[in-house]
Amino acid sequence: MDQVDVVAVVGSCAPERGSYAARLAGLTQRMLVPAQRLEVAPDPAAEAAALARWNAHPAGVVVEAPAFALMTDVIAALADPDGPTQLTGVVCIVDAAHLLDDVMRDSYATHPAFSRQVGRHAAHAMLAVTQIEFASVIVLVNWNELPTDRLSTVMSLVSHLCPSARLRLDQGIVEPPRSDAAYTVAQGRPGWVSLLNDVHDPLMTDPRVSAIHYENVRPLHPGRLQRLLDERIEPGEFGCVIRSAGFCRFATRPRVVAEWSHIGRMISFERLGRDDALSEGEDLLAIGQELGIIGIDLDREGLIRALDDVALTDAELAAGPDAWRRFSDPFPDWPAVSEGAE
Repeated sequence: MDQVDVVAVVGSCAPERGSYAARLAGLTQRMLVPAQRLEVAPDPAAEAAALARWNAHPAGVVVEAPAFALMTDVIAALADPDGPTQLTGVVCIVDAAHLLDDVMRDSYATHPAFSRQVGRHAAHAMLAVTQIEFASVIVLVNWNELPTDRLSTVMSLVSHLCPSARLRLDQGIVEPPRSDAAYTVAQGRPGWVSLLNDVHDPLMTDPRVSAIHYENVRPLHPGRLQRLLDERIEPGEFGCVIRSAGFCRFATRPRVVAEWSHIGRMISFERLGRDDALSEGEDLLAIGQELGIIGIDLDREGLIRALDDVALTDAELAAGPDAWRRFSDPFPDWPAVSEGAE
């Protein structure tokens, strides 16, 4: 059975997202799966894939994802090579007038069916940024409310977050999707990924928006890292860091590589794997820190110096792992996982 062609429409602005999805479905003669139909499902992304299976429209399906749906879930469900669907595009509807506020929010979106369950929520800022990062087309709405200089900054920021996406200003016209290469579960679209791969080339630029590829082979002192994040980066000493992500190592947790994921006022560190769990022929994910950083009005040199100061000094490095374990470490413990799970 042939896979059903699917275009997903995402975004936090429900009226604009719904309107665009409906117009796109009508223009391209596709079946529409609206967000209201998916919001009641325990797993909206899986529900979308199941509904698409019954599509009778030759062109395929437009899926309007609910605002709380995680992009990783949407892509995993709709781009599964063994599933019923093939994801050929993701259109992200972005409210240009409120984007900078959205990425600095510290509130959470919750699946309405699981509002009282732990783990069933996601930061609004994370949703806003990852929807942009995984898009193939980004449509800016409410852009005409902005002065020209602010619009330039917003367009450049979006382009830095996802350099490969086509950027459009909404003028009431729906653009039919191009036949881009189908999505796969493994994605390299986010701007921070292209920074790490040294291929970051955003189409739109603005003097206020910049990006940094930061590297340091020495592990981090967690106590100094917390102070840097709370007392200097979040207050804006080095400009406004919108997005930073990549890999890092805490000196207090030797031989463990972690994922660094920071958006606005939200940051998390998740354990990815252990050096001693690598099989023969596997490479280390990272030796020390490797981060992609995107922001507005960044003090590049100051931020790099501050990050360098968080890494171990010569004396600390020479003291070795037994001494490192006694350093202050204010971050939550990572749950123990089996070697097979890693």
